[in-house]
Amino acid sequence: MGFYTELFARPRPQEQARYRAALALLHAMSNADRADIGIKPADFPRIAREMAIR
Repeated sequence: MGFYTELFARPRPQEQARYRAALALLHAMSNADRADIGIKPADFPRIAREMAIR
């Protein structure tokens, strides 16, 4: 039982917080902004992971 408590009680790594922030930023962009830089919504997870690592 202690394993489950520790599994869910651990703080999230900072990289995951940066990933969520990057994903929110990408979703907040307008369609015109996305078209200007040439990204599609299907690319969001990959781009957010790259942004979180930096």
